[in-house]
Amino acid sequence: MLNEIVNPLLVWYRENKRVLPWRDRNNAYYTWVSEIMLQQTRVEAVKPYFERFISELVDIPALAACPEEKLMKLWEGLGYYNRVRNMQQAAVTVTEEYNGKLPESFSALLTLKGIGRYTAGAIASIAYGIPVPAVDGNVLRVISRITESREDIMKQSVREKIEKDLLLIMPKDCPGDFNQALMELGAVICVPNGPAKCENCPLGDLCRAKKNGTVSELPVKASKKERRVEERTVFVIQDGEYTAISKRPARGLLAGLYELPNMLGHLNREEAINAVKELNLEPLHIELLEPAKHVFSHIEWRMIAYRIRVSSLEKYCGQKLIFADRKETEKHYAIPSAFGAYVRYMKDIKEEEK
Repeated sequence: MLNEIVNPLLVWYRENKRVLPWRDRNNAYYTWVSEIMLQQTRVEAVKPYFERFISELVDIPALAACPEEKLMKLWEGLGYYNRVRNMQQAAVTVTEEYNGKLPESFSALLTLKGIGRYTAGAIASIAYGIPVPAVDGNVLRVISRITESREDIMKQSVREKIEKDLLLIMPKDCPGDFNQALMELGAVICVPNGPAKCENCPLGDLCRAKKNGTVSELPVKASKKERRVEERTVFVIQDGEYTAISKRPARGLLAGLYELPNMLGHLNREEAINAVKELNLEPLHIELLEPAKHVFSHIEWRMIAYRIRVSSLEKYCGQKLIFADRKETEKHYAIPSAFGAYVRYMKDIKEEEK
């Protein structure tokens, strides 16, 4: 019955598709960058990041040659920083082995760092017109509801089956439009959160889940493992316009990014003051800030924070901290959104007191 979805889906897509800065540009690099950015991130949030990224890194050789600090700053706020690190590694490979142009082969795309079957399918079909499926969460949801499948979409075997089914009905003359139409339908009509907009769906007459009233029950998705909760204390350490930041280790969570100093556990005021003294700094004033939470894929940080004014930084001779003003930080140092609740305090204390 999937044969019947092709024409109404394409007609609907061509009449209703959103205007996106990477869409209809016939540019494999744009497709690649947008698809990596869109992993775990909403379309509306991605738009300004995409525009800024490609204005600074206009092509694949530019991405390959970009200094790490600049690359992290361009990605700041998108999270999941390994995505852009992998993309740069792939860009180096493409520059060295493919003359700076993404290969026009699904199998060759799969060999590049950070490119899986979905991303390879999106690039191959959208940029190069190769009839290969691009199955993401939107597509899995749409097909599960149309066919009223109760198979677990988290299983690789289910994804592979849907890929094979879609390959059989893939229009050879416009595979990119077909893939984008399925994604678009899942993003704006057959939505994941809240009720599906079945009354506006071009496939409503074909959808078994709609017919049988089971839309809200699908797709079936195995529950995720519970996140580990971690309590942390964050320090906003300041002397006038300067705020202390430090660089995280090269491996592990938020690798190589900059952060506000922090420690495991929830410290009381006395413990926080002592922790700052151990950094060879002299606390003058301490203020408890509001608590905050940040959720990673496998860890949840529950944070408390102290804003601490210290005496002259001229006395500081440690190696752990960098003291930078807000403008310098905004220009050079990528601070992940995990610290977003406290980055706003990175301003000149003297200016606040005026």
